[in-house]
Amino acid sequence: MANRLLHEQSPYLQQHAHNPVDWYPWGDEAFERALREDKPVLVSIGYSACHWCHVMERESFENAAVAAYMNEHFINIKVDREEHPDVDHMYMDAVQAISGSGGWPLNVFVTPARVPFYGGTYYPPRQAFNRPSWPDLLHRMHEIWMNRRDEVDAQGEQMLQYLRQASKTTSATGATLPGMDACELMADNLLKQADKVHGGFGNAPKFPGTMAISFLLEYYHYTGDEAALKQAKLSLDAMIAGGIYDQLGGGFARYATDNEWLVPHFEKMLYDNALMVSVLCDAWMLTKEERYRVAITETNEFLERELKDASGLFYCALDADSEGVEGKFYTWTWQDWQEICGGDDSLARAYFGLDEGGNWEHTNILHIAKSKQEIAAENNIDTDQLSTHIAAIKKKLFEARSKRIRPLTDDKSLLSWNALVNVALSKAYVALADEKYLLRAKEHMQAMLQYFVQEDELMHTWKQGRARISAKLDDYAYLVQALLQLATASGNNDYIIQATKWTEKVVADFTHDDGNFFYYSSVRQTGIPVRKTDLYDGALPSANAVMAQNLLLLGICNERSEWIERGGYMLQQVTGTAMRYTYSHAYWAMLLQRYAKGIKTVICTGDDAYATAQHILRQYIPHGYIITSEKEIFDLALLKNKYFTGKTLIFVCKQDACLSPVSDIKATLHIINQ
Repeated sequence: MANRLLHEQSPYLQQHAHNPVDWYPWGDEAFERALREDKPVLVSIGYSACHWCHVMERESFENAAVAAYMNEHFINIKVDREEHPDVDHMYMDAVQAISGSGGWPLNVFVTPARVPFYGGTYYPPRQAFNRPSWPDLLHRMHEIWMNRRDEVDAQGEQMLQYLRQASKTTSATGATLPGMDACELMADNLLKQADKVHGGFGNAPKFPGTMAISFLLEYYHYTGDEAALKQAKLSLDAMIAGGIYDQLGGGFARYATDNEWLVPHFEKMLYDNALMVSVLCDAWMLTKEERYRVAITETNEFLERELKDASGLFYCALDADSEGVEGKFYTWTWQDWQEICGGDDSLARAYFGLDEGGNWEHTNILHIAKSKQEIAAENNIDTDQLSTHIAAIKKKLFEARSKRIRPLTDDKSLLSWNALVNVALSKAYVALADEKYLLRAKEHMQAMLQYFVQEDELMHTWKQGRARISAKLDDYAYLVQALLQLATASGNNDYIIQATKWTEKVVADFTHDDGNFFYYSSVRQTGIPVRKTDLYDGALPSANAVMAQNLLLLGICNERSEWIERGGYMLQQVTGTAMRYTYSHAYWAMLLQRYAKGIKTVICTGDDAYATAQHILRQYIPHGYIITSEKEIFDLALLKNKYFTGKTLIFVCKQDACLSPVSDIKATLHIINQ
């Protein structure tokens, strides 16, 4: 028998639609019933590609006796964290304050007023892992609610105060922003946290850390610091060679469970792959090392092949599990290998690190155990010949894998994650000079503006012809970033005009009470006790950091000094924190680095403006933004008086002034990099 989730759009909620638990979707109905019946509310949060969410469902939410107890004593709500990131953020902060850790599934006990008073993550069906069993916890929460309500009220009030305090912003000290000396300190912070053997930062579980890697690449570009470049390349190279990268189909898994990047948590998320393509483009532009170009191409093809909808939008994710087993789609038994490849291929075995006993749970995760150059030298064969052989083996394995039962696809589309893909497509075009990426970026942007816009507002999710849920700050911030990136890649300033329009919307609807930062949800949104202000990077870049960058660029393009001042002030307020906690504020650190170098806008005007701009674009200039205008159309304030008939001119502008025009690209690059 189905519950209330049957007709929800979210694949995650639909996965729970036949649980015996009487699940509600997030909304007023559940809380109104909780108030009428004086019951606590269980808010259980997860997402479709979450392995431990599936485990807890099988162990507890499909258990008739457990479900009966939940239905009798609680009002139960299932939330897809990707549909309601604001709800997830708020309750995750609460659980981290209560338990010291977080993750998914996230199970939070809240009052009918939506105030959290207890919570945790995964709970087993029987006591284990130093955790109570789920049934024991339910009984305890029921007993506390019935007999110790004063404790519930006190804990709830304490949590509200904590969440409100956490959403406040702090005032910066000092009137000016620091320079490259602060960037040196931040680079040192990252290098101290870095794994100098296997790449990445910290210990397992290891996440890609794309923002930190981008910062190190930019720092090397500005300073020539070889240690920064070495660590950035080590991290990218280890991931590309590891099991976290799909050696057959391209694309990256969400994280690795070991220090060596061999064993991934097999879910493949849209945002991770978008961010990885972006940082790989930076690495390619700096080094021109072939493995980065290959990874950019393969990952983009994975996105097109496996996550793109007929609408032109991209889906959210591929599950970690298939046939109820984590990683089954991606791993290989020795028998599989023998049947497909003959089993006696020592060259391919050495390359992929295959072992008869397996390298993970009696199966093999493909990874690059030895380089082609090493194997060719050891076996006295030509590297090109070996490459052809490995490519043929990969083709066989990919075709065999394609016949397997696939992991489930979370087939909803999110504006924020799609916008990150658009940024990656524009960057891929700039980096590789391949027109197909520019065409894809333009078509994809058209789809986003068609499906996510509703009556001059942006929506957060789209599926099967229906947009739902008001957009959050990251939806707006990343879309504006994508519009700016596509404008500079394509030379079409209409995208800058669109970016300006949506930025005005952000300023009107998301501005924090402090007048500078932005709330994660609109000031008009109801239904959550505390609106959060995200200043740090998680798996995604800080939306406030991206908005600060957007304000600085659009302030220059539109000659709006208040936006330039606001972006600079936001950066000033966060600088001290970024200098102490650089990894979790790496996007701010990047922006500070560009600010210290001097953010510059490069305007190319005249008959050959686009071709000239393309030459400049092919250079790695993180602190430069290029605008093109071949016709005398003053659609941007910064373009006024910059067009002279018959001449192709280049203007380099700083925050408040433009230098005299030049016509030589080499001279332009010298000015930009001063």
